[in-house]
Amino acid sequence: MRTRLVLVAMALLITICAAIGISTFASMNSFLTDQLDTQLGQAAERSNDAGRRPQGDDDDSRPNFLNPEVQVVGTLSARIAGGQVTSAGFLAGNATRSPLSSGDRASLLALSPGAGPSDVSLSEGNYRVAAAQLPTGEVLITGLPLAAKENTLSSLVLTMVVYSLVGLLLIGLAGTVLIRRTMKPLEKLSDVATRVSRLPLDAGEVALAVRVPPVDANPGTEVGSVGHALNLMLDNVANALQARQRSETKVRQFVADASHELRTPLTAIRGYTDLMRMTEKFTPDGERSLARVRSQSERMTTLVEDLLLLARLDEGQPLKLGEVDLSQLVVESVSDEKVIARQHLWTLDLPADPVLVRGDAAQLQQVLINLLSNARKHTAPGTTVRSRVRVDGFFAELTVTDDGGGIDPAFVDQAFARFARADPSRKGLGAPAGASGAEGTSGLGLSIVQSIVEAHGGTVSLSSRPGNTVFTLRIPLLADAG
Repeated sequence: MRTRLVLVAMALLITICAAIGISTFASMNSFLTDQLDTQLGQAAERSNDAGRRPQGDDDDSRPNFLNPEVQVVGTLSARIAGGQVTSAGFLAGNATRSPLSSGDRASLLALSPGAGPSDVSLSEGNYRVAAAQLPTGEVLITGLPLAAKENTLSSLVLTMVVYSLVGLLLIGLAGTVLIRRTMKPLEKLSDVATRVSRLPLDAGEVALAVRVPPVDANPGTEVGSVGHALNLMLDNVANALQARQRSETKVRQFVADASHELRTPLTAIRGYTDLMRMTEKFTPDGERSLARVRSQSERMTTLVEDLLLLARLDEGQPLKLGEVDLSQLVVESVSDEKVIARQHLWTLDLPADPVLVRGDAAQLQQVLINLLSNARKHTAPGTTVRSRVRVDGFFAELTVTDDGGGIDPAFVDQAFARFARADPSRKGLGAPAGASGAEGTSGLGLSIVQSIVEAHGGTVSLSSRPGNTVFTLRIPLLADAG
């Protein structure tokens, strides 16, 4: 931007200088031509006066129309009679007359009397000449050299070029300095906008303390007006973020409190259900109804526990960190799933050596249980689920892959959002017909996975296409694990 402004300003200055130079050159050329024409007329009168004096028969006795006492050095004078140049010459510097060449004579014979002064090129150089018809019938041609005029114009052009270049250089330097000073506040505004654009404004508590300095936010100037408007916008955004944060905090607190309060009645429901089953006799329909109450209370208890776990993670409660063998956790979790879903094919791909990470063993196991149960619930029987652990640099990488029907591409980007479901009928991540996903899910499993992994300083990602759905976790290795 700054370079473009300098180039535009320089182009404008060059155009102005060129226009001034051309007009000055034209004016000076016209002035010198008029001056030379006046001198030419005076020289013609002096030559004509000399031609009216008595003259003898020999050539030496003819009138001296190139008298150095009345004519300037370089003056051309010639007389034409009967289509022939009868007498002509140049006034040389040593007060003698230099003869004309045959080419000069031909050029002079081509002139028309009374046509006005014109420029011709002769053997002695460029000349300004005029032809006049005399009463005797002769044609008097007088000429003055153009060297003085050409030298003056050359000096003028050289002077204008030199001074224009020097002026352009000085103006360019001054303009660059001025533009730099003018653009400096804009650079500060750009820096503020860039820093704000890099802030994580999408979630969590955000401290939007970046502002344009007061010296650059003065509404009295154009740039200051922009800076002032930017600060007002940032104040509005900061207030909106604070309001959003307060709202999120209230919602999370409500969810945490409600979940905590729901644990007691849910426990009582399960207890009374078990008590009734042990002390009372029910019909087959009553047994089924009681079993349904028991299963739904257990499902509700799981949801409450998930909400409490998310609330604790949101509050940033410290993890119970220790040395965890990720490979061992995978083996145990897959073994549990094998018992639950015998119709799925469960495979392992583990390194020979333990893969040690520093983490909370219970929470990491929760991550594995959620991913594996997710694969079990949302794929049809006979699906192969492969769990793989490997070391990648300073990270342990865990992937859970299945060859099921895949996840809707439009849902992949929001799969880790809370209560996210691809199927509006609340059957989970788009489970295909016949999949065990028909039992439904709360939509919190993957959100819990993401929160736990990020609390351990890791990342989780998802890619899916029919026949290949992959969840990838990366967790930092134990510092001394090598």
